[in-house]
Amino acid sequence: MNPNIPQTDRKRVVIVGAGFGGLKLARKLSHRKEFQVVLINKQNYHEFQPLYYQVATAGLEANSILFPLRAVFGGCKNVHIRVTTVTGIRTADKTVDTELGPVTYDYLVMATGADTNFFNQQNIIEKGLSMKSVSEAIALRNRMLQNFEDALSVETQDEREGLMDVVVVGGGPTGVELCGTLAEMRRTVLPVDYPELDFKMMDIFLIESGGELLGPMSVQSQEHSLNYLQELGVIVKLNTRVKDFDGRIVTMNDGSTLRTNNLIWAAGVKANPLAGLPPDVLGRGGRVLVNRYSQVQGFTDIFAIGDVALMTEEKWPNGHPQVAQPAIQQGRHLAKNLLHWVRNEQPEAFTYNDLGTMATIGRGLAVVDLPYLKFQGFFAWLTWLFVHLMSIVGVKNRLFIFLNWMVNYLTYSNSLRLIIKPKLPKGDVKAMQEKLSDQVEVRT
Repeated sequence: MNPNIPQTDRKRVVIVGAGFGGLKLARKLSHRKEFQVVLINKQNYHEFQPLYYQVATAGLEANSILFPLRAVFGGCKNVHIRVTTVTGIRTADKTVDTELGPVTYDYLVMATGADTNFFNQQNIIEKGLSMKSVSEAIALRNRMLQNFEDALSVETQDEREGLMDVVVVGGGPTGVELCGTLAEMRRTVLPVDYPELDFKMMDIFLIESGGELLGPMSVQSQEHSLNYLQELGVIVKLNTRVKDFDGRIVTMNDGSTLRTNNLIWAAGVKANPLAGLPPDVLGRGGRVLVNRYSQVQGFTDIFAIGDVALMTEEKWPNGHPQVAQPAIQQGRHLAKNLLHWVRNEQPEAFTYNDLGTMATIGRGLAVVDLPYLKFQGFFAWLTWLFVHLMSIVGVKNRLFIFLNWMVNYLTYSNSLRLIIKPKLPKGDVKAMQEKLSDQVEVRT
């Protein structure tokens, strides 16, 4: 196969990854006559990662947080999208190797993001659940809903509790938001859907190895988030580390155990650098060391932005937080600098503008840390809704999400609690099930 990208006299910028950073960069360069943009991504859509947990808990349909890449760049003849996997880079040849074939570059930008970090705990990798892609979020939704269906038919209390109880590992925004939503569902939605089950016996645990929730946020927000979760009935265990999970029993470092079939891992991320980079450019968590111009250490034509990049500033000695804003700002800034370089102008050093951090904890509850203001409660929740709604790509997606949120808030009901599984072809069904468990096809 051949990527079939035309040769032009423009500088070719190859961007690997269509997350927040890669998409922002591609959009900024899409109408510049100086560049030919090649955007390589594993899927043909952009994913809005902060709302994965709402897909997993049946609050939103998957296509509400996805946006087709070709719809973003419709009419941009200098943007070439290729849906494929990058297998490595050859820096000496200025070439990216993909499953479609090699692609040469003048400038290469890694915007490959991060994946779940299981810290090499093989049992948890095999038996736990994660939520770092929309396909994993759909798989989690299917699993949780199927558990409640199965709980109606099991014979023992132990089996029923194992199906209904949930252990979430990681007290960051993902873990906190997921636990809050599950607790709200346990109180309002699930007893209506499953009147034969006693949801007073459904326990939701949040396990955090540190001494507080939402580590990067203010003490005020940490304390309020803990109080909100406890008021919702979530059992929070701080200073506790999960040591093992065999599919039925979660074992902690202090020797205590919890009975559940459902361990959801939201405890950490690791970067996804491209194969072929020198080992000495990789820093903590697999992040690629870059300077203040996003250039990879030792290179002038290879860049990294977003979660995969480790850029230090005086205020951020350990790198920027692995969230959307640094990626968006670095993508926008790199677009300006690429123009400076092709015009033989002096580039500008990047400085991160921290716009704040926020997390929602159930219906009408959130915590918000802005640079000069911190607040919690219902107004914080409205702020969270507005910020996330405005960040969604596409007017139609924003409208769908707004309507979903409004209906859910007014009625506690939606039609998304559906168990949708791919149809298995005839043949080796077991092998196909194993393959499909790692990848759920999403049609947009």
